[in-house]
Amino acid sequence: MTTWQAGRYRIDLNRPRVMGIVNPTPDSFADGGTHASPATALAHCAQLLRDGADILDIGGESTRPGSPAVPLEIELARVLPVLREAVRLDVPVSVDTYKPEVMRAALDLGVDIINDIWALRRPGAAQVVAQHATCGVCLMHMHRDPQTMQADKMKGDAVPEVRAFLLAQAAALEARGVAPDRIALDPGIGFGKTVAQNFALLARQDELLSTGYPLLVGWSRKSSLGRVTGIEPVAQRMLPSVAAALLAVERGARIVRVHDVRDTVAALAVWQAMLQEQRSKEIER
Repeated sequence: MTTWQAGRYRIDLNRPRVMGIVNPTPDSFADGGTHASPATALAHCAQLLRDGADILDIGGESTRPGSPAVPLEIELARVLPVLREAVRLDVPVSVDTYKPEVMRAALDLGVDIINDIWALRRPGAAQVVAQHATCGVCLMHMHRDPQTMQADKMKGDAVPEVRAFLLAQAAALEARGVAPDRIALDPGIGFGKTVAQNFALLARQDELLSTGYPLLVGWSRKSSLGRVTGIEPVAQRMLPSVAAALLAVERGARIVRVHDVRDTVAALAVWQAMLQEQRSKEIER
Protein backbone atom coordinates (compact mmCIF):
# COMPACT_ATOMS: atom_id res chain seq x y z
CA MET A 1 0.00 0.00 0.00
CA THR A 2 1.25 3.48 -0.81
CA THR A 3 -0.94 5.34 1.66
CA TRP A 4 -1.89 4.89 5.31
CA GLN A 5 -5.27 6.18 6.41
CA ALA A 6 -4.60 7.72 9.80
CA GLY A 7 -7.47 9.69 11.26
CA ARG A 8 -7.38 13.23 9.88
CA TYR A 9 -4.59 12.33 7.45
CA ARG A 10 -3.95 10.04 4.53
CA ILE A 11 -0.20 9.58 4.82
CA ASP A 12 1.69 9.21 1.54
CA LEU A 13 4.11 6.30 1.96
CA ASN A 14 5.85 6.76 -1.39
CA ARG A 15 8.61 8.28 0.71
CA PRO A 16 9.62 6.89 4.12
CA ARG A 17 8.12 8.58 7.16
CA VAL A 18 9.83 9.30 10.47
CA MET A 19 7.82 8.80 13.66
CA GLY A 20 9.29 10.74 16.57
CA ILE A 21 9.06 9.19 20.04
CA VAL A 22 7.72 11.23 22.95
CA ASN A 23 7.74 9.53 26.37
CA PRO A 24 6.02 11.55 29.13
CA THR A 25 7.13 8.91 31.65
CA PRO A 26 9.64 8.98 34.51
CA ASP A 27 11.17 5.60 33.62
CA SER A 28 11.74 5.53 29.85
CA PHE A 29 14.67 3.27 28.95
CA ALA A 30 15.89 5.71 26.30
CA ASP A 31 15.62 9.20 27.76
CA GLY A 32 15.54 8.65 31.50
CA GLY A 33 12.36 10.61 32.10
CA THR A 34 13.60 13.91 30.68
CA HIS A 35 10.19 14.54 29.08
CA ALA A 36 8.05 13.39 32.01
CA SER A 37 6.03 16.58 32.50
CA PRO A 38 3.44 17.83 29.99
CA ALA A 39 5.46 21.02 29.44
CA THR A 40 8.73 19.22 28.68
CA ALA A 41 6.93 16.60 26.57
CA LEU A 42 5.27 19.29 24.46
CA ALA A 43 8.54 21.14 24.08
CA HIS A 44 10.04 17.89 22.85
CA CYS A 45 7.15 17.48 20.38
CA ALA A 46 7.92 20.91 18.97
CA GLN A 47 11.62 20.10 18.69
CA LEU A 48 10.95 16.81 16.90
CA LEU A 49 8.81 18.64 14.35
CA ARG A 50 11.59 21.16 13.77
CA ASP A 51 13.93 18.20 13.30
CA GLY A 52 11.69 16.81 10.55
CA ALA A 53 9.36 14.29 12.21
CA ASP A 54 6.35 13.31 10.10
CA ILE A 55 4.41 11.71 12.96
CA LEU A 56 4.48 12.08 16.76
CA ASP A 57 4.12 8.94 18.89
CA ILE A 58 3.20 9.66 22.51
CA GLY A 59 3.17 6.97 25.19
CA GLY A 60 2.63 7.00 28.94
CA GLU A 61 3.92 3.56 29.92
CA SER A 62 7.46 2.28 29.56
CA THR A 63 7.74 -1.08 27.78
CA ARG A 64 11.38 -1.70 28.60
CA PRO A 65 12.10 -5.29 29.69
CA GLY A 66 10.92 -5.88 33.24
CA SER A 67 8.95 -2.65 33.47
CA PRO A 68 5.83 -2.84 35.65
CA ALA A 69 2.39 -2.15 34.26
CA VAL A 70 1.12 1.38 34.89
CA PRO A 71 -2.34 1.88 36.41
CA LEU A 72 -4.93 3.32 34.04
CA GLU A 73 -5.39 6.54 35.99
CA ILE A 74 -1.67 7.29 35.94
CA GLU A 75 -1.32 6.62 32.23
CA LEU A 76 -4.28 8.87 31.45
CA ALA A 77 -2.83 11.63 33.63
CA ARG A 78 0.47 11.39 31.79
CA VAL A 79 -0.71 11.32 28.20
CA LEU A 80 -3.99 13.23 27.93
CA PRO A 81 -2.55 16.71 28.63
CA VAL A 82 0.14 16.10 26.02
CA LEU A 83 -2.22 14.62 23.43
CA ARG A 84 -4.73 17.45 23.92
CA GLU A 85 -2.11 19.98 22.78
CA ALA A 86 -0.28 17.76 20.28
CA VAL A 87 -3.36 17.33 18.08
CA ARG A 88 -3.21 21.08 17.43
CA LEU A 89 0.24 20.84 15.84
CA ASP A 90 -0.98 20.00 12.31
CA VAL A 91 0.76 16.62 12.22
CA PRO A 92 -0.48 13.03 12.61
CA VAL A 93 -0.46 12.05 16.29
CA SER A 94 -0.16 8.49 17.54
CA VAL A 95 -0.81 7.16 21.04
CA ASP A 96 1.34 4.25 22.19
CA THR A 97 -0.98 2.24 24.45
CA TYR A 98 -2.62 -1.16 24.86
CA LYS A 99 -5.41 -0.04 27.18
CA PRO A 100 -8.79 0.41 25.44
CA GLU A 101 -9.76 3.19 27.86
CA VAL A 102 -6.70 5.21 26.87
CA MET A 103 -7.36 4.51 23.19
CA ARG A 104 -10.93 5.76 23.47
CA ALA A 105 -9.96 8.89 25.38
CA ALA A 106 -7.16 9.65 22.90
CA LEU A 107 -9.42 9.19 19.87
CA ASP A 108 -12.00 11.47 21.49
CA LEU A 109 -9.30 14.17 21.60
CA GLY A 110 -8.61 13.75 17.87
CA VAL A 111 -5.60 11.42 17.95
CA ASP A 112 -5.00 9.78 14.56
CA ILE A 113 -3.20 6.48 15.23
CA ILE A 114 -3.36 3.69 17.80
CA ASN A 115 0.06 2.08 18.23
CA ASP A 116 -0.41 -1.09 20.28
CA ILE A 117 2.40 -3.42 21.39
CA TRP A 118 -0.27 -6.04 22.17
CA ALA A 119 -1.74 -5.86 18.63
CA LEU A 120 -5.24 -5.22 20.06
CA ARG A 121 -5.28 -8.52 21.98
CA ARG A 122 -6.39 -6.91 25.24
CA PRO A 123 -10.16 -7.17 25.86
CA GLY A 124 -12.04 -4.28 24.28
CA ALA A 125 -9.10 -2.83 22.31
CA ALA A 126 -10.12 -4.14 18.89
CA GLN A 127 -13.66 -2.89 19.44
CA VAL A 128 -12.42 0.65 20.10
CA VAL A 129 -10.51 0.72 16.82
CA ALA A 130 -13.32 -0.93 14.86
CA GLN A 131 -15.85 1.59 16.16
CA HIS A 132 -13.74 4.51 14.89
CA ALA A 133 -14.26 5.37 11.24
CA THR A 134 -10.78 6.39 10.15
CA CYS A 135 -8.02 6.01 12.77
CA GLY A 136 -4.85 4.26 11.73
CA VAL A 137 -3.57 1.33 13.75
CA CYS A 138 -0.19 -0.31 14.14
CA LEU A 139 -0.23 -3.97 15.19
CA MET A 140 3.02 -5.13 16.81
CA HIS A 141 4.35 -8.60 17.54
CA MET A 142 5.45 -9.17 21.14
CA HIS A 143 6.56 -12.47 22.66
CA ARG A 144 4.99 -12.86 26.11
CA ASP A 145 4.84 -9.46 27.92
CA PRO A 146 7.24 -6.68 29.01
CA GLN A 147 7.65 -8.26 32.45
CA THR A 148 8.78 -11.68 31.15
CA MET A 149 9.71 -11.32 27.46
CA GLN A 150 13.47 -11.18 27.98
CA ALA A 151 13.52 -13.99 30.56
CA ASP A 152 11.97 -16.48 28.13
CA LYS A 153 12.72 -15.41 24.57
CA MET A 154 11.36 -16.85 21.36
CA LYS A 155 12.80 -20.10 20.08
CA GLY A 156 13.71 -21.03 16.53
CA ASP A 157 13.02 -19.06 13.36
CA ALA A 158 11.14 -15.92 14.39
CA VAL A 159 10.35 -14.62 10.91
CA PRO A 160 7.53 -16.99 9.87
CA GLU A 161 6.02 -16.89 13.37
CA VAL A 162 6.01 -13.09 13.45
CA ARG A 163 4.59 -12.94 9.93
CA ALA A 164 1.80 -15.41 10.69
CA PHE A 165 0.85 -13.64 13.92
CA LEU A 166 0.67 -10.21 12.31
CA LEU A 167 -1.35 -11.51 9.35
CA ALA A 168 -3.81 -13.18 11.73
CA GLN A 169 -4.26 -10.02 13.79
CA ALA A 170 -4.75 -7.91 10.66
CA ALA A 171 -7.30 -10.39 9.28
CA ALA A 172 -9.21 -10.36 12.57
CA LEU A 173 -9.34 -6.58 12.49
CA GLU A 174 -10.50 -6.51 8.87
CA ALA A 175 -13.23 -8.98 9.83
CA ARG A 176 -14.50 -6.31 12.22
CA GLY A 177 -14.85 -3.92 9.29
CA VAL A 178 -11.54 -2.04 9.51
CA ALA A 179 -10.26 -1.14 6.04
CA PRO A 180 -6.85 -2.64 5.21
CA ASP A 181 -5.41 0.80 4.36
CA ARG A 182 -5.78 1.73 8.04
CA ILE A 183 -3.44 -1.06 9.18
CA ALA A 184 0.35 -1.06 9.55
CA LEU A 185 2.46 -3.88 10.99
CA ASP A 186 5.46 -3.81 13.35
CA PRO A 187 7.68 -6.90 13.84
CA GLY A 188 8.48 -5.80 17.39
CA ILE A 189 12.26 -5.58 17.36
CA GLY A 190 13.56 -6.44 20.83
CA PHE A 191 10.24 -7.61 22.25
CA GLY A 192 11.13 -11.09 23.45
CA LYS A 193 13.51 -11.87 20.59
CA THR A 194 17.17 -12.80 20.56
CA VAL A 195 19.80 -10.62 18.88
CA ALA A 196 19.98 -13.09 15.98
CA GLN A 197 16.19 -13.12 15.60
CA ASN A 198 16.04 -9.34 15.52
CA PHE A 199 18.61 -9.19 12.74
CA ALA A 200 16.87 -12.01 10.88
CA LEU A 201 13.73 -9.87 10.87
CA LEU A 202 15.78 -7.09 9.27
CA ALA A 203 17.66 -9.29 6.80
CA ARG A 204 14.46 -11.04 5.70
CA GLN A 205 12.15 -8.06 5.89
CA ASP A 206 10.85 -8.89 2.42
CA GLU A 207 8.98 -11.85 3.94
CA LEU A 208 7.08 -9.41 6.15
CA LEU A 209 6.47 -7.03 3.26
CA SER A 210 4.80 -9.83 1.32
CA THR A 211 1.81 -9.43 3.65
CA GLY A 212 0.89 -6.32 1.64
CA TYR A 213 0.67 -4.05 4.68
CA PRO A 214 3.14 -1.20 5.30
CA LEU A 215 5.83 -1.90 7.87
CA LEU A 216 6.52 0.35 10.83
CA VAL A 217 9.85 -0.58 12.41
CA GLY A 218 11.44 0.52 15.68
CA TRP A 219 15.16 -0.19 16.05
CA SER A 220 15.97 2.99 17.93
CA ARG A 221 18.49 2.49 20.76
CA LYS A 222 17.54 -1.19 21.18
CA SER A 223 19.76 -3.52 23.20
CA SER A 224 20.57 -5.63 20.13
CA LEU A 225 22.39 -2.60 18.71
CA GLY A 226 24.35 -2.36 21.93
CA ARG A 227 25.25 -6.02 21.74
CA VAL A 228 26.68 -5.90 18.21
CA THR A 229 28.46 -2.55 18.64
CA GLY A 230 29.60 -2.77 22.24
CA ILE A 231 27.89 0.56 22.99
CA GLU A 232 26.23 -0.04 26.34
CA PRO A 233 24.92 3.45 27.31
CA VAL A 234 21.50 3.66 25.68
CA ALA A 235 21.75 7.37 24.93
CA GLN A 236 24.96 6.79 22.94
CA ARG A 237 23.38 4.43 20.41
CA MET A 238 22.37 7.15 17.97
CA LEU A 239 24.68 6.08 15.13
CA PRO A 240 23.74 2.39 15.11
CA SER A 241 20.07 3.39 15.50
CA VAL A 242 20.25 5.57 12.41
CA ALA A 243 22.08 2.83 10.51
CA ALA A 244 19.41 0.29 11.43
CA ALA A 245 16.60 2.67 10.45
CA LEU A 246 18.25 3.32 7.09
CA LEU A 247 18.71 -0.41 6.45
CA ALA A 248 15.07 -1.03 7.35
CA VAL A 249 13.90 1.65 4.93
CA GLU A 250 16.21 0.38 2.20
CA ARG A 251 14.59 -3.03 2.68
CA GLY A 252 11.10 -1.59 2.33
CA ALA A 253 9.92 -0.29 5.72
CA ARG A 254 7.71 2.78 5.23
CA ILE A 255 7.73 4.21 8.77
CA VAL A 256 10.61 4.21 11.24
CA ARG A 257 9.96 4.98 14.90
CA VAL A 258 12.97 6.82 16.31
CA HIS A 259 14.32 8.93 19.13
CA ASP A 260 16.97 10.69 17.02
CA VAL A 261 14.75 12.36 14.46
CA ARG A 262 17.16 14.96 13.07
CA ASP A 263 19.93 12.44 12.39
CA THR A 264 17.54 9.88 10.89
CA VAL A 265 15.99 12.51 8.60
CA ALA A 266 19.49 13.56 7.48
CA ALA A 267 20.51 9.98 6.71
CA LEU A 268 17.34 9.40 4.72
CA ALA A 269 17.96 12.61 2.75
CA VAL A 270 21.35 11.26 1.66
CA TRP A 271 19.81 7.93 0.68
CA GLN A 272 17.02 9.64 -1.26
CA ALA A 273 19.50 11.87 -3.11
CA MET A 274 21.37 8.76 -4.22
CA LEU A 275 18.13 7.14 -5.37
CA GLN A 276 17.12 10.23 -7.33
CA GLU A 277 20.44 10.29 -9.15
CA GLN A 278 20.21 6.57 -9.83
CA ARG A 279 16.73 6.96 -11.32
CA SER A 280 17.78 9.91 -13.48
CA LYS A 281 20.61 7.85 -14.97
CA GLU A 282 18.23 4.97 -15.66
CA ILE A 283 15.87 7.35 -17.50
CA GLU A 284 18.76 8.67 -19.63
CA ARG A 285 19.50 5.14 -20.75
